Amino acid sequence: MTPSRTLRLALASVLLFPVASPIAADASDTRLVVQITVDGLRGDLLSRYGRSFGPDGFRRLTEQGVWYTDAHHQHANTETIVGHATLATGAHPSEHGMVGNSWYNRADGRLGYNIEDPDQALLPVPGFEGEGDQLDPTQAAAESNGRSPANLLASTFGDELIKSNNGLSKVIAASGKDRSAVAMAGHSGKAFWMSVATGAYESSTFYYDEYPDWVTAWNADRPADVAIATEWRLADPLDSYLLAANDDRPYETDLKGFGRTFPHRYGAPEDGLYYTQVVVSPLGDQLTASFGKAAVLGEDLGKDDAVDILSLSFSGVDAINHFFGPSSLENEEVVRVLDRTLADLFAFLDQEVGRDHVLYVLSSDHGMPEMPEFMADHGHDTARNGHTALAEDLNAEVAAAFGVEDAIKAFFRPYIYLDHEAIAAAGGDQRAIERLIVDSLAARPGIAMAMPSEPFPEQRGDFLEGPIRRNFHPARSGDIYVVQSPYSFLLDPGAIAVMHGSPWRYDTHVPILFAGPGIEAKQVSRQVATVDVAVTLSAIFGTTMPSGASGKVLSEVLR
Repeated sequence: MTPSRTLRLALASVLLFPVASPIAADASDTRLVVQITVDGLRGDLLSRYGRSFGPDGFRRLTEQGVWYTDAHHQHANTETIVGHATLATGAHPSEHGMVGNSWYNRADGRLGYNIEDPDQALLPVPGFEGEGDQLDPTQAAAESNGRSPANLLASTFGDELIKSNNGLSKVIAASGKDRSAVAMAGHSGKAFWMSVATGAYESSTFYYDEYPDWVTAWNADRPADVAIATEWRLADPLDSYLLAANDDRPYETDLKGFGRTFPHRYGAPEDGLYYTQVVVSPLGDQLTASFGKAAVLGEDLGKDDAVDILSLSFSGVDAINHFFGPSSLENEEVVRVLDRTLADLFAFLDQEVGRDHVLYVLSSDHGMPEMPEFMADHGHDTARNGHTALAEDLNAEVAAAFGVEDAIKAFFRPYIYLDHEAIAAAGGDQRAIERLIVDSLAARPGIAMAMPSEPFPEQRGDFLEGPIRRNFHPARSGDIYVVQSPYSFLLDPGAIAVMHGSPWRYDTHVPILFAGPGIEAKQVSRQVATVDVAVTLSAIFGTTMPSGASGKVLSEVLR
């Protein structure tokens, strides 16, 4: 423990009164909360691959903790920032404001990136330079490299924990994606993410003026470069995999020679996609775990009575889903290897912090659909639609019917933003235009529904109305929410082969697990929600509930 932190603890014991007593019997034994978010881990995958797991990774949580098998996000747009912000705040997007990975800024007249902040520039990592190809269309919308939680409109559990003890707790978040780390760090923690341009773990000036020594030392070893010009091979014999036959499907993506089949060949940084290939493999998750270990040692996490948080978001499952699909051999392999990565991380934390002093929370930001072609092979009607082409068609229909040119200002899934000024100037009736767009979309293959912010009478009470309303923020959401039909694709054509983001169950269903001191092993089948996670953590440690939280305490965790 550092002298300064010892002094702060001593002063706190004299000057501060506790805000509340912990509810959980052994919460006082907890020194470190490890919040694990496995990006894109659909709720069924732990059961699907369970036979291949060892005893010390996922099974340590499922067999020794409380496992909620029917947990769901309750918002409609199941994207990365939306789910991470929901898990961190216990709030719906209508309250925390993160309605999508991108949204149209009417004031700026452009599409914006969720955590972009031009006033908080990327903090350069000494000795690292480079440019990588950007395959994420939402990242491409950003006009600056600045990142911060300024757009997150609600407090997180971590924020409230830090406030509760006057800053004694530390919150460190790390991920392969910037938006994941920033959401989990909240307003008071520190966020780090992997650069797909350099392979370094970086941050912004919102968090630091200069990097801590432990971060500089970790980056100096250039661990992301270990796979240059090597191959990603299966960890086990092929016949041990459930999806052994799903290794060469024509609708999968080849990332600049990475290939559609094992072994996958890594390129080199100068190729532009090497560090993306790292994320689209088990190595990316191993780097996140390694950085997390460095944070524990460098920040002395879990070393005193002030509870700290280490939040790690593993991006590999989601990345592989986007290019190969969740029923690919690559998906099974990345989950299998992540199980071993977690076992190694847990063993490290047992040694450094103590098994009886760590509370684990695991969930996911969203699930994932199967590829449209895969489901078509199984007898489902599916379609692929691009939002740009749809917007052009709809604008032409509106112009022909009402004489309003370019009535749609922007369409980026899932929202259509109408040009209110153009409609008013042309004397158009916005409600009539909304009706035309809604009816036109509903008649197209691959579209289940289009719902305006004020639903039409026949739409009220629909299964989808609640999730769409919980996703609505008046300053950020569009005029019409578009829902693709189950297993259909709504995104402009590109490298991404399959996309989550729907309100259907395969996208909302995620695991929720709590394991640690005082928690009795139990599998719970009642339906719960991801907004319950932050609320339950707040109840365990007696903090103020996050500002926009609407979840309920998961009673099984506290018994």
